[in-house]
Amino acid sequence: MRFQVPQFIEVESKIFGPLTLKQFIYLLGGAGVIFLLYVVLPFWLMIIFALPVGAFSLALAFYKINNRPFIKVAESALKYFIADNLYLWKKKQRKSDVPQTKVVKETPPSLYVPKLTESKLKDLSWSLDIKDTLK
Repeated sequence: MRFQVPQFIEVESKIFGPLTLKQFIYLLGGAGVIFLLYVVLPFWLMIIFALPVGAFSLALAFYKINNRPFIKVAESALKYFIADNLYLWKKKQRKSDVPQTKVVKETPPSLYVPKLTESKLKDLSWSLDIKDTLK
């Protein structure tokens, strides 16, 4: 039995001409706010307040940042500025940060043995060099 698998599920349907439902609502809301400003305020003051409202509604409808809708970016920014942000950094000392001493029992006087190892790679190369000289 074959079933038809839906494709392009991430693409929104164009309902109002070239606009999706969300884009249409953002533009309609911006136009409504601008109309209210036109009714309530004098024309020169309405222009001052209408430009940011119109730009914001256009950004909500069409602008994307890093392939994310502007509404998501605005929501994240608002949450960041409203929330209490307290960043504490306390360096934890790891085992690799603590110098380790290596105990060597009775080595020949001509053989050099380091007291501290800086890294595992140096320790490995040193142990390989020692094994070659002892043979």
